[in-house]
Amino acid sequence: MTDKGTTTKITDGGRIVIPAEYRRALALNTGDDVILTLEEGTIRILPRTEALRRAQKIVTRYTKNKELSSELIEERRQEAKNE
Repeated sequence: MTDKGTTTKITDGGRIVIPAEYRRALALNTGDDVILTLEEGTIRILPRTEALRRAQKIVTRYTKNKELSSELIEERRQEAKNE
C-alpha cells in the first residue's frame, strides 16, 4: 500500500493513533507487536510477523539445504559425549 499519507496527533504518553485503513492493510490488531525504526528522519512501523518473515528469508539464503535444528542437536550430542 502506498499513499500520500494522513495526519494524526501525538497524544499523552507519546501515543500515535494508526488509522484503521492502515491497520487493516498491515493486518494489525490490538495487542500486536510492531517494530519501529528511525530512518533518515522517518519512523517506519513494521509488524513483528513481517520482520520475522524477512529475517527468515535472509537466513534461508545462507542455509539452503541445511536443517539447522538437526545440526544443532548433533552438535549438542557431540558436546555431551565429550564431557
